[in-house]
Amino acid sequence: MSTPLTQRLWRSKRPTRTTMPSIDISLLTVVCMLAAFGLLMVYSASIALADGPQYRGYGHYYFVLRHALFLALGALLAGAVSFIPMRVWEKMAYPVFVIAVLLLLLVLIPGIGREVNGARRWIPLGLVNFQPSEFMKVAMMIFAAKYVVVRKDHMSEFLRGFVPMIAVVGLVGGLLILEPDLGAFVVIACIAMGILFIGGIALRWMLGMITLFGGIGAAMIWFAPWRRERLFVYLDPWKPENAYGSAYQLSHSLIAFGRGEWFGVGLGSSIEKLHYLPEAHTDFIVAVIGEELGFVGVTLLILTFAFIIWRAFEIGRQAIAMERLFNGMLAQGVGVWFGVQTFINIGVCLGLLPTKGLTLPLVSYGGSAILMNLMAIALLLRVDHENRNLMRGIRR
Repeated sequence: MSTPLTQRLWRSKRPTRTTMPSIDISLLTVVCMLAAFGLLMVYSASIALADGPQYRGYGHYYFVLRHALFLALGALLAGAVSFIPMRVWEKMAYPVFVIAVLLLLLVLIPGIGREVNGARRWIPLGLVNFQPSEFMKVAMMIFAAKYVVVRKDHMSEFLRGFVPMIAVVGLVGGLLILEPDLGAFVVIACIAMGILFIGGIALRWMLGMITLFGGIGAAMIWFAPWRRERLFVYLDPWKPENAYGSAYQLSHSLIAFGRGEWFGVGLGSSIEKLHYLPEAHTDFIVAVIGEELGFVGVTLLILTFAFIIWRAFEIGRQAIAMERLFNGMLAQGVGVWFGVQTFINIGVCLGLLPTKGLTLPLVSYGGSAILMNLMAIALLLRVDHENRNLMRGIRR
């Protein structure tokens, strides 16, 4: 039987509300490790690009140095965002969304938006090119969270709960289709629908929304020959005309996974990144990871994302339990965003989904994407910080 002395010692060792860390150390550590791993894999996947004609003159360290710069800028942005209380973000939800819409309009103006391969998705800002669709992911997440708070008593109604959000998502979708950027639209629509579903929208309206946007997406694919070709070639990537044509990326991605087997060929030893697999440092970086680190490496990567997504939903659940609905919706919106985009990126690399130009969050090369990913993580950590303050009895 324990004595009063051992009882006091046991109580002194247990974590209390006052000794609880002010942020989720485990989540922050995992995110930092994932970002560092992404930097390493961008270096591995891009080191040989300067030897080819497309990137001749860039230098072997061009992409990894720029990626490191984006990570540093993202860390500064995340630090600034984390100091802004969530009540301020709630007040700024509509202005932030309007700014994001204006940027999507701005990128379509000739002479302002930069066009690459027929797509106008970037605004040149000197040394970097800003992609407004990435900012729209954050803006839609904040807007949808605010929408649930404002319309929480009408979420089951058609005119007051369903129609306004359909109009908003339709507006954003129309602007993204003009770029065109169907991949970003899919992610943004999933963020909006996911937050609305968690917020309590009637299931029949949710199914209606999925049917509506699914039908629009199917029509866009069917009436655009190049999209239709992408859809059908991924079903049979080994057909000779497909393997040397529209399924070239996919076929080499699958070859990379096949070479990796269980434990990979070794870090830095990928063959497919040597000008066989296009965009190996961006959209198809998971293929390089699969080749160099094998099935085990890809599995650990997926488990890492699963942990981040689980923490996002758990932090959101805690916020909702403490009657911070906006905080909770936004935190779970981060989980929806990272979950959907990770699934699409890895699914494309494995041939489970048609090819889409989406990066792997926190890992792939891409300036705007890295900045917005780190901003989303900062918002998530801010929600968690305010949850912990509420547990201590601090209301601010």
